Amino acid sequence: MKAALVFAGSGPIVILTSYPSLSDPGLLRALKAHGVGKFIAYELPLDTVAARYGGHFQVVMNDARDSDDLRVLDVNGDRAFRLFRFSELGPPVMHDDEHPDRAESAA
Repeated sequence: MKAALVFAGSGPIVILTSYPSLSDPGLLRALKAHGVGKFIAYELPLDTVAARYGGHFQVVMNDARDSDDLRVLDVNGDRAFRLFRFSELGPPVMHDDEHPDRAESAA
């Protein structure tokens, strides 16, 4: 499993995923299905995430209703952002599925 802090249009979230990388096409499809098509993500040390979230981490890991491929651990952007130091973040992974020719006019 991997953990990541994902910055999207609605704010930061923390996810858990079994995909091998944060740029894996399967993860990109799963995030898009959850409304996250454009983001900057940073991998987090899994043991650090488990320690910071405590019992909630185990509840999410054991939730049979969630997919093994993508589990959302935290949607409270303020808390997610405050729980981790910048020095704990891995290198950024950026994804943008929006194209200028498909963007709606701001007129």
